[in-house]
Amino acid sequence: MGVAEALQRLYERIHEVCLRVGRDPGEVRLMGVSKFHERDALEEAWKGGLRLFGENRVQEAGRKFPAFKQDHPRTELHMIGSLQRNKARAAVALFDGIQSVDRDELIAELGTLTLGRERPLMVLLELHTGEASKAGYPDVEHLFGAAERVLQFPNLIIRGLMTMAPFTEDREIIRRSFRSLAAARDKLKVRFPDCDWSCLSMGMSNDFEIALEEGATLLRIGTALFGERKP
Repeated sequence: MGVAEALQRLYERIHEVCLRVGRDPGEVRLMGVSKFHERDALEEAWKGGLRLFGENRVQEAGRKFPAFKQDHPRTELHMIGSLQRNKARAAVALFDGIQSVDRDELIAELGTLTLGRERPLMVLLELHTGEASKAGYPDVEHLFGAAERVLQFPNLIIRGLMTMAPFTEDREIIRRSFRSLAAARDKLKVRFPDCDWSCLSMGMSNDFEIALEEGATLLRIGTALFGERKP
């Protein structure tokens, strides 16, 4: 099955799940996680209507996407992997959004680097909900502090939260992870009512239907779209 066909099937599954749980499919965005996949796969996804891509590594994204974005100006590219401070300058120049904002030092670095940026940089705060990597803020209180720090920088714009569920076959553990993110978002909306918390980035190829059931508005799909990675 080619990328275009896989993309269409994903849209159909998203539509089916949303209708089943009483959600509007139009509020859900699909991101193609293109790690280890090259230009031909990106082109197939673009022709199928995909405009949002995610990369885990700054160096790989820097090799693939400048030319692609020049040829396809409507492309939106997000950083979804762990971002080290020494790669932050390159990330600010390349990405339209950073989803993996997981510590205060990174907020300060991104805030400083974006002071002269033409357009604000979209950021999502990452909450740790049990994934093995332990990336992300540990709880809602730490997210409160992180949000306050982001608001100190005029060219950082909060758009919501992200998380990675534990890699497990236990659907209830996965569901609890996603419910934790949705609950954290609800508390942040009360504490920071003037911020935009509309993006809940959660759900990947193996668990995106559960994520949709729990309120995901952005799905990060790699294998189910592009096939197995070939490093």
